[in-house]
Amino acid sequence: MRLSELLDHDNIIIQCHNDPDADAIASGYALYTWFRKMNKNVRLIYSGRSQISKPNLIMMIKELNIPIEYVESMDRFDGLLITVDCQYGAGNVKKFEAAHIAIIDHHQQEITGIPQSDIRSFLASCSTLVWKKLLDEGFNVNDYPHVATALWFGLYSDTNGFSELNHPLDRDMRDGLIYDKALIRRLKNSNLTLTDLETAGMALIRTSYNRKNRFAVIKTNPCDPNILGYISDMAYQVDVIDVCVVYNEINSGIKYSVRSSTHEIMANELAAWIADDIGSGGGHAEKAGGFISYLNFEQKYPNINADEYLLSRMSEYFSSFDVIYAGKHEIQMSEMKRYKKLPVICGYVRSTDVFPVGTPLLVRTLMGDYDDLVADDGLYLMIGTKGEVSPIAKKMFERNYRIIDESFDLETEYFSSVRNKISGETIDLRSKARKCVSTGEGRILAKPLSRFTKVFTIWDKDTYMLGRPGDYLAVRTEDHNDIYVIRGDIFSQIYQEISD
Repeated sequence: MRLSELLDHDNIIIQCHNDPDADAIASGYALYTWFRKMNKNVRLIYSGRSQISKPNLIMMIKELNIPIEYVESMDRFDGLLITVDCQYGAGNVKKFEAAHIAIIDHHQQEITGIPQSDIRSFLASCSTLVWKKLLDEGFNVNDYPHVATALWFGLYSDTNGFSELNHPLDRDMRDGLIYDKALIRRLKNSNLTLTDLETAGMALIRTSYNRKNRFAVIKTNPCDPNILGYISDMAYQVDVIDVCVVYNEINSGIKYSVRSSTHEIMANELAAWIADDIGSGGGHAEKAGGFISYLNFEQKYPNINADEYLLSRMSEYFSSFDVIYAGKHEIQMSEMKRYKKLPVICGYVRSTDVFPVGTPLLVRTLMGDYDDLVADDGLYLMIGTKGEVSPIAKKMFERNYRIIDESFDLETEYFSSVRNKISGETIDLRSKARKCVSTGEGRILAKPLSRFTKVFTIWDKDTYMLGRPGDYLAVRTEDHNDIYVIRGDIFSQIYQEISD
């Protein structure tokens, strides 16, 4: 759903969820500004049991001149009602009758049957979704400093200070917005109240600790989501805690924060595991978080409460995976079959076609950021059939691929980009990518995985590749230390079994 599809309506109300947070307010304000620019009659409202009282939200509204109204009741509205950061009819937003309804949200889908909906649960904030929709309409948010500052703070607040970023679009917005740094400092420093400190202290007293696996699960009373991160940051500094999960229950579900101090467990991967099929989770290797929808939780686990679920889910996690360290692990070759690479068309980009030699690069991909690369004649970037990107040495590229003199394009959720770390200039790889095809010279040994497997490769000893059941564990025939994982959904498309 594009925003321009909603311009048939002259009278519009944008409604945040009850007791709105910074993300809801920012999202609503950005939409309000755009519709006003389109000469529409617009209101920005919220409802609930009480009016906004959090110090930094009051400051945000005042300093950015956000025209948000508290509404307890309303007659049937004949125009368009847009619920933002929530879904019309869900439990966390008061239901006002309206002739036309639209939904813009980033949580797990709870409400169906409303055609004009855009719900993207893979994004970390609704601010990101609204920013992208405005970008698609040619609206430059940075021309409106108050809106840019609001959206930046909305993402910051909904991700525990950017520790729970799920998607490259979240990072693109964070890096691209020009915001009021002085105001942001003031908003950050007005985040906690004395009640929040009391909540943190009480939660830490009630820690559930697993001595065998060195993890803790901590429940808090209802509080601002940022308090979860504050408690997590304290808990995982304890000498006997390697991993912790701090959570609370809100109107629509379970919000949780994850921390990990061991490189064998990435917090973002654990956050996604906890929410599997019933929510969403993500972030960074050390800090992450997620949300579980009550609707999905109660359907799948009707007989247990949140505390029981999290404790059992954590215990399951620690017994669910194997760890392989390339260079130290002896592969059982007898269990593996030989494969050759098929002539699959992929994409490639010479790093020096993007930026000059010596430029420090940040390559943004769906799987994360490569932030320690430098443009060099010997460095290429490979783009796979699903849009996945990986660095490759020029010599390796020339040995295994043949160039096709055509541009390479791909329908994918996110086409990767490269950022100049000095100037901040960002270039979409779509504009630079060319086609290539594998020569079929490459040979590997591989076998399907039956368990989750974490592989620390010879080229990255700090971050593991996660293989899931159905993925393939692979090793190059010419170097048995070069062990890695190939996704199961693409393996048969790029490799063929051979007998020699």
